[in-house]
Amino acid sequence: MEKRAMVFPFHIAVSCLSIIFLFATCVSGSLVFNFYAASCPSAELVVRDTVSSSSSSDPSIPGKLLRLIFHDCFVEGCDASLMLQGNNTEQSDPGNRSVGGFSVIESAKRVLEVLCPGTVSCADIIALAARDAVGIVGGPVIQIPTGRRDGMVSIASNVRPNILDTSFTMDEMINRFSNKGLSLFDLVILSGAHTIGTAHCSSFRDRFQEDSRGKLTLIDKALDSSYAEELMKECPLSASPFVQVNNDPETSMVFDNQYYTNLLTNKGLFQSDSALLSDNRTRKLVEDLANDQDFFFQSWGQSFLKLTSVGVKTGDEGEIRLSCASTNA
Repeated sequence: MEKRAMVFPFHIAVSCLSIIFLFATCVSGSLVFNFYAASCPSAELVVRDTVSSSSSSDPSIPGKLLRLIFHDCFVEGCDASLMLQGNNTEQSDPGNRSVGGFSVIESAKRVLEVLCPGTVSCADIIALAARDAVGIVGGPVIQIPTGRRDGMVSIASNVRPNILDTSFTMDEMINRFSNKGLSLFDLVILSGAHTIGTAHCSSFRDRFQEDSRGKLTLIDKALDSSYAEELMKECPLSASPFVQVNNDPETSMVFDNQYYTNLLTNKGLFQSDSALLSDNRTRKLVEDLANDQDFFFQSWGQSFLKLTSVGVKTGDEGEIRLSCASTNA
């Protein structure tokens, strides 16, 4: 298939740095490319090295960091509110209890507090870490602006009305994305994050039911039967709640466009994945992405930039936490 020519916004970074008053036209809000160039020149390198070393010892880290950015940005915006610990915080909601990667963020933060005290926000570390996680496992290496500040509010009751569920219909997903300023196109592109990472059996168990013999049977005909058999073997009724399977059954450790190829063969793990293929509004885009990895990578850069700009706090908003797990007060 012929490659699509798309305008990639990162080439204007240099001019953005030179002309301060044009920042608003270059990036979302008040975020700036190379925000820490003067105040903490090694900030992005520290985050990248931390993600790289953590991923070397634990290959599941890239997927965890990518999930972390989604769950943080969709609640209170990209402000590290998910990092705050305590009673009734976002971490205490059941939908967030399986989110990981916190230790990677804290590790980078500790180093940066030594090098540049009180300078680099946890929110920026999360965004940069997710960006680097994609690049480390073969995805596009992109530039994102920084300058996010950390939020001071983290409430469990804010989680469910904002995050997506794997059983969502297309209309439900479109509504959640639209509320965050993200388009239908962004929904399809950002769903490509499922090309890496893992999921607990409970997240797709509703595609099966227990039969009279006490065994699982497939009830969701949108799922390939052979793939369903593999899932039932990995996640029998007796499986521990901690058992996980790969989101992508083919190239689980590589960020590529295999996710979309899987959808075309009815091997999307979640109901929300299968909906992208069955809905006429998104099927053609899924087909195009499956046939053109360059198109996916270019589109990913643009949609990821939008995701990491959702509800950001800048200027005098929020604070720069000294520890990602607690506010400074």
